[in-house]
Amino acid sequence: MTHSFLIAGFGGQGLLFAGKFLVYKGMLEGKEVSWLPSYGPEMRGGTANCSVIVSDDPVGSPIVDHPDVLMVMNLPSLDKYENAVQSGGMIFVDSTLIERKVERTDVKTFYIPATRMAAEGGITTLANMIITGKILKELGEFDEAGVEAALHKVVSAKHPEMYDVNLKALRLGRDYE
Repeated sequence: MTHSFLIAGFGGQGLLFAGKFLVYKGMLEGKEVSWLPSYGPEMRGGTANCSVIVSDDPVGSPIVDHPDVLMVMNLPSLDKYENAVQSGGMIFVDSTLIERKVERTDVKTFYIPATRMAAEGGITTLANMIITGKILKELGEFDEAGVEAALHKVVSAKHPEMYDVNLKALRLGRDYE
Protein backbone atom coordinates (compact mmCIF):
# COMPACT_ATOMS: atom_id res chain seq x y z
CA MET A 1 0.00 0.00 0.00
CA THR A 2 1.34 3.39 -1.00
CA HIS A 3 -0.51 6.69 -0.95
CA SER A 4 1.03 9.75 -2.51
CA PHE A 5 -0.57 13.04 -1.51
CA LEU A 6 -0.24 16.52 -2.92
CA ILE A 7 -1.68 19.22 -0.68
CA ALA A 8 -1.85 22.65 -2.32
CA GLY A 9 -3.17 26.16 -1.77
CA PHE A 10 -2.03 29.47 -0.32
CA GLY A 11 0.48 29.89 2.49
CA GLY A 12 -1.25 30.25 5.84
CA GLN A 13 -3.96 27.66 5.11
CA GLY A 14 -2.23 24.99 7.18
CA LEU A 15 -1.19 22.86 4.23
CA LEU A 16 2.19 21.91 5.64
CA PHE A 17 0.61 21.11 9.01
CA ALA A 18 -1.91 18.78 7.35
CA GLY A 19 0.94 17.04 5.53
CA LYS A 20 2.96 16.71 8.71
CA PHE A 21 -0.07 15.20 10.45
CA LEU A 22 -0.43 12.56 7.70
CA VAL A 23 3.28 11.73 7.97
CA TYR A 24 3.19 11.32 11.75
CA LYS A 25 0.08 9.16 11.49
CA GLY A 26 1.91 6.96 8.99
CA MET A 27 5.07 6.79 11.09
CA LEU A 28 3.13 5.78 14.18
CA GLU A 29 1.57 2.97 12.14
CA GLY A 30 5.01 1.68 11.16
CA LYS A 31 4.88 2.99 7.58
CA GLU A 32 7.67 4.48 5.50
CA VAL A 33 7.03 8.20 4.96
CA SER A 34 8.27 11.37 3.33
CA TRP A 35 7.19 14.99 3.65
CA LEU A 36 8.44 17.61 1.22
CA PRO A 37 7.20 21.20 1.69
CA SER A 38 7.35 23.81 -1.05
CA TYR A 39 6.37 27.45 -0.77
CA GLY A 40 7.07 30.77 -2.35
CA PRO A 41 9.11 33.47 -0.61
CA GLU A 42 5.93 35.36 0.32
CA MET A 43 4.89 32.61 2.76
CA ARG A 44 1.44 33.65 4.04
CA GLY A 45 -0.72 34.36 1.01
CA GLY A 46 1.80 33.01 -1.50
CA THR A 47 1.56 29.60 -3.09
CA ALA A 48 2.34 26.60 -0.93
CA ASN A 49 2.13 22.86 -1.25
CA CYS A 50 3.58 19.73 0.22
CA SER A 51 4.15 16.26 -1.08
CA VAL A 52 3.52 13.36 1.28
CA ILE A 53 4.14 9.68 0.73
CA VAL A 54 2.95 7.00 3.15
CA SER A 55 3.97 3.49 2.13
CA ASP A 56 4.54 -0.06 3.29
CA ASP A 57 7.76 -0.01 1.26
CA PRO A 58 10.79 2.29 1.44
CA VAL A 59 10.23 5.65 -0.27
CA GLY A 60 12.69 6.12 -3.11
CA SER A 61 12.01 9.79 -3.78
CA PRO A 62 10.00 12.39 -1.85
CA ILE A 63 8.82 14.05 -5.06
CA VAL A 64 5.16 13.48 -5.95
CA ASP A 65 4.56 14.21 -9.62
CA HIS A 66 1.40 12.12 -9.98
CA PRO A 67 -0.45 11.91 -6.66
CA ASP A 68 -3.24 9.48 -6.05
CA VAL A 69 -4.73 11.99 -3.57
CA LEU A 70 -4.91 15.72 -4.30
CA MET A 71 -6.17 18.22 -1.73
CA VAL A 72 -6.67 21.73 -3.13
CA MET A 73 -7.63 24.85 -1.24
CA ASN A 74 -7.49 27.45 -3.99
CA LEU A 75 -8.35 27.72 -7.69
CA PRO A 76 -4.77 28.18 -8.96
CA SER A 77 -3.82 24.88 -7.31
CA LEU A 78 -6.75 23.03 -8.88
CA ASP A 79 -5.87 24.50 -12.27
CA LYS A 80 -2.21 23.51 -11.87
CA TYR A 81 -2.51 20.00 -10.41
CA GLU A 82 -5.84 18.54 -11.58
CA ASN A 83 -4.28 16.79 -14.57
CA ALA A 84 -1.37 15.42 -12.53
CA VAL A 85 -3.58 13.11 -10.45
CA GLN A 86 -3.34 9.42 -11.33
CA SER A 87 -6.31 7.94 -13.13
CA GLY A 88 -8.52 6.40 -10.46
CA GLY A 89 -7.18 8.84 -7.86
CA MET A 90 -9.09 11.25 -5.65
CA ILE A 91 -9.37 15.03 -5.63
CA PHE A 92 -10.61 16.85 -2.52
CA VAL A 93 -11.74 20.43 -3.19
CA ASP A 94 -12.53 23.19 -0.69
CA SER A 95 -15.77 24.16 -2.40
CA THR A 96 -16.11 27.32 -0.31
CA LEU A 97 -13.07 28.79 -2.05
CA ILE A 98 -13.22 27.00 -5.42
CA GLU A 99 -16.36 27.34 -7.49
CA ARG A 100 -15.35 25.43 -10.59
CA LYS A 101 -15.85 21.71 -10.89
CA VAL A 102 -13.15 19.16 -11.65
CA GLU A 103 -13.24 18.45 -15.38
CA ARG A 104 -11.82 14.92 -15.27
CA THR A 105 -14.11 11.92 -15.15
CA ASP A 106 -11.48 9.28 -14.35
CA VAL A 107 -11.01 10.42 -10.73
CA LYS A 108 -13.26 10.52 -7.68
CA THR A 109 -13.97 14.08 -6.63
CA PHE A 110 -15.14 15.33 -3.25
CA TYR A 111 -16.39 18.87 -2.74
CA ILE A 112 -16.16 19.86 0.91
CA PRO A 113 -17.20 23.40 1.98
CA ALA A 114 -14.39 23.24 4.54
CA THR A 115 -13.78 26.97 4.98
CA ARG A 116 -17.50 27.55 5.61
CA MET A 117 -17.69 24.54 7.94
CA ALA A 118 -14.68 25.81 9.90
CA ALA A 119 -16.22 29.26 10.27
CA GLU A 120 -19.57 27.83 11.36
CA GLY A 121 -17.82 25.51 13.82
CA GLY A 122 -15.84 28.33 15.42
CA ILE A 123 -12.54 26.91 14.16
CA THR A 124 -11.89 29.33 11.31
CA THR A 125 -8.27 28.35 10.69
CA LEU A 126 -8.86 24.61 10.42
CA ALA A 127 -10.43 24.01 7.00
CA ASN A 128 -7.25 22.07 6.22
CA MET A 129 -7.97 19.53 8.94
CA ILE A 130 -11.62 19.21 7.95
CA ILE A 131 -10.53 18.11 4.48
CA THR A 132 -7.84 15.86 5.99
CA GLY A 133 -10.53 14.12 8.05
CA LYS A 134 -12.56 13.51 4.88
CA ILE A 135 -9.48 12.17 3.09
CA LEU A 136 -8.78 9.70 5.89
CA LYS A 137 -12.39 8.54 5.88
CA GLU A 138 -12.45 7.97 2.11
CA LEU A 139 -9.15 6.06 2.29
CA GLY A 140 -10.53 3.91 5.11
CA GLU A 141 -7.75 5.23 7.34
CA PHE A 142 -9.70 7.19 9.97
CA ASP A 143 -8.68 5.24 13.04
CA GLU A 144 -9.57 7.24 16.15
CA ALA A 145 -6.57 6.06 18.18
CA GLY A 146 -4.17 6.70 15.29
CA VAL A 147 -5.61 10.14 14.62
CA GLU A 148 -5.33 11.11 18.29
CA ALA A 149 -1.75 9.81 18.58
CA ALA A 150 -0.66 11.72 15.46
CA LEU A 151 -2.30 14.91 16.71
CA HIS A 152 -0.35 14.64 19.96
CA LYS A 153 2.84 14.63 17.86
CA VAL A 154 2.05 17.64 15.66
CA VAL A 155 0.20 19.99 18.02
CA SER A 156 2.76 22.18 19.72
CA ALA A 157 3.23 21.80 23.48
CA LYS A 158 3.00 25.61 23.58
CA HIS A 159 -0.59 25.42 22.32
CA PRO A 160 -2.23 22.34 23.89
CA GLU A 161 -5.65 23.96 23.39
CA MET A 162 -5.22 23.33 19.66
CA TYR A 163 -5.41 19.57 20.17
CA ASP A 164 -9.17 19.53 20.82
CA VAL A 165 -10.03 21.94 17.99
CA ASN A 166 -7.93 19.98 15.49
CA LEU A 167 -9.63 16.77 16.59
CA LYS A 168 -13.01 18.50 16.18
CA ALA A 169 -12.04 19.57 12.66
CA LEU A 170 -10.89 16.07 11.68
CA ARG A 171 -14.15 14.59 12.97
CA LEU A 172 -16.20 17.22 11.08
CA GLY A 173 -14.48 16.14 7.88
CA ARG A 174 -14.91 12.46 8.65
CA ASP A 175 -18.65 12.97 9.24
CA TYR A 176 -19.25 15.19 6.20
CA GLU A 177 -21.41 13.53 3.55
